[in-house]
Amino acid sequence: MQLRDLLAFTLICAAMVCTPGPNMMYLVSRSVAQGPRAGLVSLAGVGAGFALWMLAAVLGLTALMLAIPFAHDALRLAGAAYLLFLAWGMIRPGARSPFAPSALPHDTPARLFTMGLATNMLNPKAAVLYLSLLPQFIHPERGSTLLQGFALGTLQIAVSMTVNGMLILFAGTMVKALSTRPRLQTAQRWASGTILGALAIRMAAEGRR
Repeated sequence: MQLRDLLAFTLICAAMVCTPGPNMMYLVSRSVAQGPRAGLVSLAGVGAGFALWMLAAVLGLTALMLAIPFAHDALRLAGAAYLLFLAWGMIRPGARSPFAPSALPHDTPARLFTMGLATNMLNPKAAVLYLSLLPQFIHPERGSTLLQGFALGTLQIAVSMTVNGMLILFAGTMVKALSTRPRLQTAQRWASGTILGALAIRMAAEGRR
């Protein structure tokens, strides 16, 4: 595999993980409510979800799903509906910023891990990443496609864990900075909601490839 391809893939993964989505909102809200340790346990579940996505993509199970039009359309529409639900949650009257303090109940480590895993397995961004992006960087003429897929998937997981880990550790600082700036919180909510809504509309309107 060429270095330029690995660097390009790393930059794209970093850009995607920095875009507001289900994983980010869950990790931030849990870190704010229960502390960085709870956020890191949740992140471990998210990482396990990425590992499952990688296995499915590399071993060809997703190719089988894409061969069935109904399965693909069901996933696409369900993902769009989920994104719209998240977008509405960001902009609805009385909504709170994910960086605002939350009075969430304290969950056990097992539940934190399980919720992180479930959030990522139902995350449309993860599906798009592994169904559309990863195959573009696999070149059969350069060797084993299996090894290339595992290498790229491992790289994506490393990028996601690093960026989200930093977000978890600094979530408390960001909350303190935004707690005295309600207008900035509102702007952040509307920006995130708009991005999620636009992604949902595009996903719903996109035809089967």
